[in-house]
Amino acid sequence: MLHDRRRASLRSLRRTALHGALLHVLCAAAMPLAYAQDTDAPATPAQATTLDQVQVTGTRGTIQTSIDRKREETVVSDVLSADDIGDLPALSIGEAIETITGASTHREKGGASEISIRGLGPFLGSSTFNGREATNGSGDRSVNFNQFPSELINTVAIYKTQRADFVEGGVAGTVNMETVKPLEYGKRTIQLDGRGTWQEYDDRLKDGDGMGWRGTASYIDQFDMGAAGTLGVSLGLQALEGSNPEEMLSSSSTWVACDGREVVGATRNCTQVNGQQVADGVPYYLVPSSRIYRQFIEHDQRDSQFGALQWRPNGAWEVNLDYQHSKRDYTEDRSDLSLSSMMRNLNNRVVTDDGALLHHTGSTTVDSTGNFLERMEEYTGGGFNVIFRPNPAWTLSTDLSYSNTQRDQIERSTRLRAGRTDVNGNPVPGIKNTRYVDYTYDYHGDVPSIYLDPAFDVNNADNFTDSALIRRRQQSREHTIRAQRFDVTFAPEAGFFTALKGGLRRSEATYADFDDTRDITTTDVAAIRAANRACRQAFPQDDFLDNASGNTIDQWASFDSRCLFKAFTGVDDTGLSADLRDPANNDVTEKTYAAYFMGEFSSEWFGLPVTGNLGLRWVRTDVRSVGLRSGLDVTQNPDGTVTLRPTGEFTSQTLSSSNDQWLPSLNAAFELRPDLLLRVGAYRAMSRPDLAAEGYGRSFNLDDVDTEFGSVADALGSITATGNPRAKPLMSWNADVSLEWYANADSILSTAVYYKQFNGGSMPVVVDETFEIDGESVSVPVEQLATSNQKSDLFGFELTGSHTFSYLPGIFSGLGVKASYNYADSNFRTEDLRLGESTDPVTGVVTPRIVEPANIFGLSRHVASAQVYWGLGKLDLQAIYKYRSDYYQQFVGDPSQNRYVRDNGSLDFRATYKVNKHLSFSLSASNLTDEPRVSDMPILGSFREYTTYGRRYYLGVRYRF
Repeated sequence: MLHDRRRASLRSLRRTALHGALLHVLCAAAMPLAYAQDTDAPATPAQATTLDQVQVTGTRGTIQTSIDRKREETVVSDVLSADDIGDLPALSIGEAIETITGASTHREKGGASEISIRGLGPFLGSSTFNGREATNGSGDRSVNFNQFPSELINTVAIYKTQRADFVEGGVAGTVNMETVKPLEYGKRTIQLDGRGTWQEYDDRLKDGDGMGWRGTASYIDQFDMGAAGTLGVSLGLQALEGSNPEEMLSSSSTWVACDGREVVGATRNCTQVNGQQVADGVPYYLVPSSRIYRQFIEHDQRDSQFGALQWRPNGAWEVNLDYQHSKRDYTEDRSDLSLSSMMRNLNNRVVTDDGALLHHTGSTTVDSTGNFLERMEEYTGGGFNVIFRPNPAWTLSTDLSYSNTQRDQIERSTRLRAGRTDVNGNPVPGIKNTRYVDYTYDYHGDVPSIYLDPAFDVNNADNFTDSALIRRRQQSREHTIRAQRFDVTFAPEAGFFTALKGGLRRSEATYADFDDTRDITTTDVAAIRAANRACRQAFPQDDFLDNASGNTIDQWASFDSRCLFKAFTGVDDTGLSADLRDPANNDVTEKTYAAYFMGEFSSEWFGLPVTGNLGLRWVRTDVRSVGLRSGLDVTQNPDGTVTLRPTGEFTSQTLSSSNDQWLPSLNAAFELRPDLLLRVGAYRAMSRPDLAAEGYGRSFNLDDVDTEFGSVADALGSITATGNPRAKPLMSWNADVSLEWYANADSILSTAVYYKQFNGGSMPVVVDETFEIDGESVSVPVEQLATSNQKSDLFGFELTGSHTFSYLPGIFSGLGVKASYNYADSNFRTEDLRLGESTDPVTGVVTPRIVEPANIFGLSRHVASAQVYWGLGKLDLQAIYKYRSDYYQQFVGDPSQNRYVRDNGSLDFRATYKVNKHLSFSLSASNLTDEPRVSDMPILGSFREYTTYGRRYYLGVRYRF
């Protein structure tokens, strides 16, 4: 085989003169790699044999394995692979992926979350587990990497070009995680791995719950069953418990553009303007409806079980069975200070040219809000695979898989608002117009400086005696995938093609959610005062946001939310409503049918050995979405405003859509020299909308039960679509060229250039829908996201280098580096849902945009990572720095406005000491730079949120039998 000949050629590689202009460029860019080879004389056969006998472990061993896997792949790819389980050099799967060239993550709860490949958001990529799609509890198509223990994952690969036999859905690429196959592993291993965790910011919390732990046990073995063949077994268990302390200053997710000409009165909100007014020259500024100081106390508990059986009864048959289960219980106890109506009395404004507010005065209500959240998430997955090889030429295989995620979340929240009088009936200093406090906003530090009227004491619990709100909200989401595939491979004895493959795939994905909200409001002065006195608590934290320059509020009057909930309801939990119907609920069924034919070839082109594959995949997608429609009542308030509420009467509506796509692909690898490969790839790819984005629900964006609007038209403008079943997949034509130099087992230098042309994009459209308003049928314009016919382009390139300085003397021979960089740029446009350009699909009328569009979801122009590792005998050290520039980050769930995350970087460290072949100890640290996450909305520079979570430390011990 050609791969075997490559390996033999590489082992006996003797130094040759570089030739050609391209090779001169490679040489100049990687002098250390060239120096790694003997510059005076070629390596002797004896030296090569000695090298082959050396067993390399630790970070260097993992990088060697990864280089070898990358070389053997049939597409443009990057791979992180370890020979032994638990040897991936990272604390989690997400953080492992961050070290792969072109990959970046969005950080949530201090850890790596959604994966972007080559600057493209997770909705443009696909993620698979053992080659199969997996579910999650978020309603999108990404994989929750936290549910898979990194200690039980052997390989993470990113396939950056597509192949006809891949599961469809990877414009950006495909992330595939693999667990070990016990028969291929080939040895018995029993491994115990324990880690203690400590969160630095937990020192600030007064509950003293900062220590956590994670324990993993695994067993792999093989059995000779005589006439019944061989059996391999792999079992893994993991349990963990810990906390995720965070500090946050945030804003609402709804932003408006206000008239910059007016002086806003003390008793009303600013006047909103639309895109046409702005186009006609009306000045504007951008403002959210609220700002929120948020203090978290969180607790996380998770249990996982993994198992696999691999049975080969004879040389013709192989049976594989695998199972995964993960259960997570998460609680969050939150204390908020909400400045909940900040669009009132806005004056003394300092505004940038693009509408960002840097300074202003205003008036707002002030709320002390508590929230206790419990989330239970359970994942169950597995598959059954049978392979039959009747003779050397034919291989038949079938695969059945199942994946299910159930997420239930219960929130019990309470609000006490500062009012005109305190608990003793005395006037509250600083309160004006019944419930409003004057403030000054100034943004020049890390976070905005918000100065409340000095007469008002935000720390005095006596002041919060107005408009009590008690809310119980339960969300339930279930995502299920059932899939079947059948594949046939024929290997001709001679000819251009070395293998011909064909196959069929069918899958059915279902996604359903409901949101049940029960609200209790009261203005009963006596009840509010009694609950206020009974449920006060000391502020749960010291030094809140003390590392953020500009912060002016470091604590506030805090109440026990569960105590308040019981004080007003008489019970700990009021339970679900009798009627769970809601217009925002989603019920989506998506069926996929696919067929492919592909040929693998090995030949010589232009005098060069070449291998590759050529194929075509057909995909049909059928979507069926069910939604509810509710009648609405409009209540006229004494001050002239109106309030919108559903009547509780519903009708059901169903919308179906389908589409067919053809996906051709070509991959070829040219062996320019035994150590130099040129890969090319050309393919068409598709990315479907998220399942939740195919919902047919309608959401009433009311922040509160008593949200008031200036008119009926404003109230109706709050109706938005939770999704659009008609949305088509985003299609792209793609081209890749990759040059890879494998200087030796430790060294690689590769570069790739890629281009993508997108046929389609996401844009807001306004669709007139009929609602029952006060008993009459009214046509209401509803904004929703649709796939446009626009064409856009993306260009990028990436660089990867890895090298071990094994030729240096003494302890320096274990020093190594790995670095990667990805650049991407695109003219893709994502219009803001409320303030962007929108089109009426019936009339064709275009409303001009107010704010500039975002680029494609997840696009960071610059993504880089750098590793330094040092093997010092039994001690292995590793430092990893990761960086990505600013990017547009969608919200998960209902469509919302454009949010940007600013550029950020973080430094992680890991040290492992191997006492002997059985016992090792490790010390790890993440986010050593204490990097916060800062986001803006709906344009860069318009502050939305600052989140910080501190450094985290892990002390581990592993024992391997």
